Amino acid sequence: MTFVEIKELLIQKFGTDSIEAEETQGLQPALVIKKDHIVEVCLALRDNEKTWFDFLSSLSGIDYGVEAQKFGVVYHLTSILKKHQLVLKVYQENDRDEQNLPVFKSVTSVWKTADWHEREAFDLLGIYFEGHPDLRRILLPDDWEGYPLRKDYKTAEQYHNIKIDL
Repeated sequence: MTFVEIKELLIQKFGTDSIEAEETQGLQPALVIKKDHIVEVCLALRDNEKTWFDFLSSLSGIDYGVEAQKFGVVYHLTSILKKHQLVLKVYQENDRDEQNLPVFKSVTSVWKTADWHEREAFDLLGIYFEGHPDLRRILLPDDWEGYPLRKDYKTAEQYHNIKIDL
């Protein structure tokens, strides 16, 4: 299926409420999905015999910077059987306060591979995935402070009295 056909299929199923925008200028066109609809859209794309997106090949957290005050998640979907791919994006504005993490719905109920991808986005960017079965750090120690891939992250000078070389 083409990008346009997949978009039309989603509009037929959900109306225009689920798609916020489309980005067609990059290497891969993307559908920007309203963040509250992401699980339903992913489930529909996985289970529809025309799309059959059986593999979440990548899920990445994005920090759009201090000035933008926005975080996002990018989903790369693949249909191994149908041999096509699709990119979905969701966005959320956030004040960057670490006590108020950006929250997105977990897609672990749709693809098991989302488990580690979402843990990585949580660990490195502080993106919280509502409904994740075991959301905790995956690369850094549990007591690490901050989120190293945030654009305003300040590298710690030491960890447990061990100097960190820069």
